[in-house]
Amino acid sequence: MRPRRVLVTALTTLVSLASLTACSSTSSGSKASDNPYQLAEPGTIHVGTLSDAPPNVYLKDGRFTGFDNDLFTAVAAKAGLKVQFAATDFSSLLSQVANHKFDVGSSSITITEARKKTVAFSNGYDFGYFGLDVPAGSPVKTFDDLTGKRVVVVQGTVQDDYATKHHLDPVRVPDYNSALNQLKTGTAQAWISPAEIGEKSAADSGGKVVLAQKQLSPAPTAFAVAQDRPQLLAALDKALDEVIADGTWTRLQEQYYPGRAVPEGFKPGGGSVSYPPVTAGGGSPTAASATP
Repeated sequence: MRPRRVLVTALTTLVSLASLTACSSTSSGSKASDNPYQLAEPGTIHVGTLSDAPPNVYLKDGRFTGFDNDLFTAVAAKAGLKVQFAATDFSSLLSQVANHKFDVGSSSITITEARKKTVAFSNGYDFGYFGLDVPAGSPVKTFDDLTGKRVVVVQGTVQDDYATKHHLDPVRVPDYNSALNQLKTGTAQAWISPAEIGEKSAADSGGKVVLAQKQLSPAPTAFAVAQDRPQLLAALDKALDEVIADGTWTRLQEQYYPGRAVPEGFKPGGGSVSYPPVTAGGGSPTAASATP
């Protein structure tokens, strides 16, 4: 009778293990449905951004704000998600998104082929310009005057790429405040900046710095997402089109970039959404709505 008792015990053990496996599978499936975007914290998007780059992304009265961050907050709300911002250096932001330290990167990130190897990008939501900031009274007036000059850039930016491509041997710093301080102290003769940030920095410098020139950036800016988060990316693209359609994008453009015209042909989001025209200087609409 002993072998039979052993067989019954073994069968009972197998049934128990099968039950545990089934419960585990049900639990895992439930968790997956509760967190379809594979967020580090279900229901909340953790966003890496900067704290010193107004009007795009910055910290004010303890709150992360600026065009990009306010736009992303609206996008997340459309997707039914909360947002938690945290400051980081731009040079490490994309790798931090790729390794899931952050769910999303928000920092006027220009889409480039090189960056696509590290992260995936949402549809573009803004255009931008390269700015040339110089000390007041500088003989440097255009980008063509930079050869042989001591030029500062923020490390890892497209402005860094521009300076390297043009063999300017730039001085690389970790953040925008450091770049601006190089001009104020005379340790750099020019700063290649995102023009919106450079223009705001010049206006706040008390006349020590001026924006000498700007030129249109070759690609749009977008939010960065890890390449293995396609459902999150799709949700953000859908929500972005919704905040473009309801006028939020236009309102934030006018709030943070008053007087700035939208370049002809630029279409935010998926490119097929109509939106209220942006009013530039003089009170005239300067960009037609995007159409299918």
